[in-house]
Amino acid sequence: MSGTAFDLAYDELRSLWPDGTEERDISTPYGRTRVHVYGPADGPSLVLLHGGSATGLVWFANAPALGRRYRIHAVDLLGDAGRTGRSDGRPLKTADDLTAWLDALLDGLGLGRTHLCGHSYGAWLAVRYALHAPDRVDRLALIDPTQVFAGFRPGYLLRALPHLLRPSRARASAFLAWETAGTRPNETWQRLYALAASAPGRKLIAGRRTRVADLRTPVLVLLAEHSRAHHSGKVADRARQTLFQGTVVVLPGATHHSLPLTAPQQLNEHLATFLG
Repeated sequence: MSGTAFDLAYDELRSLWPDGTEERDISTPYGRTRVHVYGPADGPSLVLLHGGSATGLVWFANAPALGRRYRIHAVDLLGDAGRTGRSDGRPLKTADDLTAWLDALLDGLGLGRTHLCGHSYGAWLAVRYALHAPDRVDRLALIDPTQVFAGFRPGYLLRALPHLLRPSRARASAFLAWETAGTRPNETWQRLYALAASAPGRKLIAGRRTRVADLRTPVLVLLAEHSRAHHSGKVADRARQTLFQGTVVVLPGATHHSLPLTAPQQLNEHLATFLG
């Protein structure tokens, strides 16, 4: 542990994961990838992709329940803050690099096929991957996905702009407090999120909206009722109209960034029912 404020918050959040959680560092052509692994070794695999700045540790409230049946692989995303490093691999330049990285990561984990679940930016990546490699994704779960069924609300982007242009802990904290008003995300995770915004080397790859109508994988969409990133009702309608095999649920009381931390029991139950 290096002792930076980010590392201290990271390790503090890691301590909230259940006993028996393993830390694996998987080599890929793009660098080493940190994966938090929990659950029965012979259980169906479930790969979890977090939202921007959240790190793979954000699923700590979901791991105990989901890990009773599934072998969870919670990934620190390439290009984001966390313990996944890019200094020892190819440069990350495009969305195609992200899908190639995920191919290599699943290979390194020994997963020929898996359930895939993503939140926010992680959901966008999960959809891209399911379209890229449909034979490797059993079922696809999207938690308040962004840039999938709709773009961002202009007001959300305006609020986000200060900490995107000049990232700092204070700006990220203020933005997070605005979006999660009325909910109570874990304090350690809030601190980690704010510190992640200005982490050295952080580079999220943006991409075009995905063609979800081409998905043939069964899809679950869980939307935050009070998401400020987009209008949940409109996104729900579009998802129902667009998906070939889709189940759409709006989670009461949730905001975009408070997921998957708030009301984890409800989220876990929907996921477990969908995944079977």
